[in-house]
Amino acid sequence: MTTHLEIKGLGKRFGQVDALADVNLTVRRGEFVCLLGPSGCGKTTLLRIIAGFEQADRGQLLLEGKSIDKLPPHKRDFGMVFQSLALFPHMTVAENIAYGMRLRGVARAQRRSRVEELLNVVHLPTIADRPVSALSGGQRQRVAIARALAVPPKLFLLDEPLSALDAQLRDSMQIELRQLQQKFGVTTVLVTHDQTEAMMLADRLVVMKQGRVQQNDAPTQVYNQPANAFVAEFIGAANMLPGRVCATGEVEVLGSRLRTWTTIAQGQAVTVALRSEDIRLCSSGKRTASSSAAADFIAGEIEFVRNLGPVSELIVRCQQERLRCVGSDAWFREAAVGQQVDVVIDPQRCSVFAAAA
Repeated sequence: MTTHLEIKGLGKRFGQVDALADVNLTVRRGEFVCLLGPSGCGKTTLLRIIAGFEQADRGQLLLEGKSIDKLPPHKRDFGMVFQSLALFPHMTVAENIAYGMRLRGVARAQRRSRVEELLNVVHLPTIADRPVSALSGGQRQRVAIARALAVPPKLFLLDEPLSALDAQLRDSMQIELRQLQQKFGVTTVLVTHDQTEAMMLADRLVVMKQGRVQQNDAPTQVYNQPANAFVAEFIGAANMLPGRVCATGEVEVLGSRLRTWTTIAQGQAVTVALRSEDIRLCSSGKRTASSSAAADFIAGEIEFVRNLGPVSELIVRCQQERLRCVGSDAWFREAAVGQQVDVVIDPQRCSVFAAAA
C-alpha cells in the first residue's frame, strides 16, 4: 500500500504541558489505524490537528505528499464522525446525509441517489424522511457515518464515536463500521480508549502515552510483543511482576527461575509481564506428566473467583503478589476460594522489561 498520510515531528504544547512530542506516523492508503491510549495521552489532540481544528507548534502534515498544514478543515475534504455526532436536529435523515453534497453543488437527483445508496449500506433504507430527533442512538450513529461518507473523503476521522452506545449495540456497530470501511476502502483514523474496540477494528495500533508514541504495530504484534512495560500493562492488563536477572537467560520472579530470553544485564531489576490467559493452574501436589518441562511451578492460594460466562477469572495470591488468571476449562470453572494451587508459568509467554528507575 502507498503512503496516504504522513506525520513528521509533530509537536503541540498547552501551557507547560507537551500534549504531543515529536510524533512521527505514516498511514497507508486504505488502512484502518487506531490511536489508543489513556485519557490525556494526546490522541484526540493529534486527531484534531489532522482534521485542521488545531494547529501544531512544530512538525508537518503531508497528504499524498503535499503539505496540508495551512489548509482549513473544510478544504481538507475529510469525513469526520465525533462522539457528539453533530447531526442537524432540524433536518431529516436525507437532508443530513446530503448536506455536504448540497454545499458542493451536486445535482438534486444525484444527491437523492447517493442518499438512497448509503441508507441501504447502513441498513436503514426506509428512514430518509424521518426527523433525526426520532432516531435511536444506533440509528443516529449510522446516519452520522453515512453523512461522513456521502462525499467520498480523502480521510475518514472518528473520535470515540461509539462510546455513548450500550455494550450490545456498540459491539454490533464495531462490526458494521469495519465492514463499511472495507467496502469503501477509505483510509481511516480512529481515536479510542477501548482496547477491545481497537484490537477488533484496526489494521494497526498506535499506542500513546503523555504525547508520545509507545508502539506502532499490528494488533497481534502489540499484544504478543509489547514494546515496553506500559504497553504490556495497558493492552490486555497483564500481570506485572517484579524480578531480577539472575543469570544469562534466567530471570528470578516469585522465587522461581524462569528460563527466558533477555538482553538485560545480570543482577538488574526487571518487570515481567504475563497475560492472564497465559497462566495455567493445577491443584497443589497434582502436577501432571504432560506439564511442560520448561514451565515453573509456584505455590499459591485462590483468593477470588468470578464467573464471566465463557471464562472464569481467578485472583491467586503468590507470596506478596496477586495474579489475575483467566481460563475456560473445567478446572477454572470448578475452582474455589481458599484452594491451594500450583501456578504454572511458561517462560516463552513472558515479556521482560528493565524495571522503572
